[in-house]
Amino acid sequence: MAYVTAEARQQLLDDMAAAIDAIGVALACLGEAYEQLDEHSADRLEEELFRPVQAAYGRAKRTHAEFAERHGLPGRTFAPGVPRGASGRVKGLLDAAVAAVGEAESALVGLQDSMLPVEVGDAPLRAGLAEVRTLLGDLPARARRFVRVLGR
Repeated sequence: MAYVTAEARQQLLDDMAAAIDAIGVALACLGEAYEQLDEHSADRLEEELFRPVQAAYGRAKRTHAEFAERHGLPGRTFAPGVPRGASGRVKGLLDAAVAAVGEAESALVGLQDSMLPVEVGDAPLRAGLAEVRTLLGDLPARARRFVRVLGR
């Protein structure tokens, strides 16, 4: 039984790592978009989009590391994300960031629906997953609002 539990916990960490990698891609896209904006728009992007994604990324990595440590499993180092599928223009980068957040959200929903966090996880892990989802939850709507007023 202990072997099955260890495998399930490793699967949980692997699934969570996929979500963290996607959040890293979103962060990279937002960082690249930031560099292309004027100062006022860049400040807005940082406040409305970048900071919540950065907070989610940090919280997810911390949750992953702490869970691994609590259960004697190997941790993981996460490489910085690389923008993918983006046109290089601000709107394309924002679209790519939203898509990456959607990918992360989907991975987290799948993880929670699998019941692994309940069966082999613990309360701190479940709280961390919930916090990450809350931080990412309304990013698509915030990105749409940001694009609507961009350049006005």
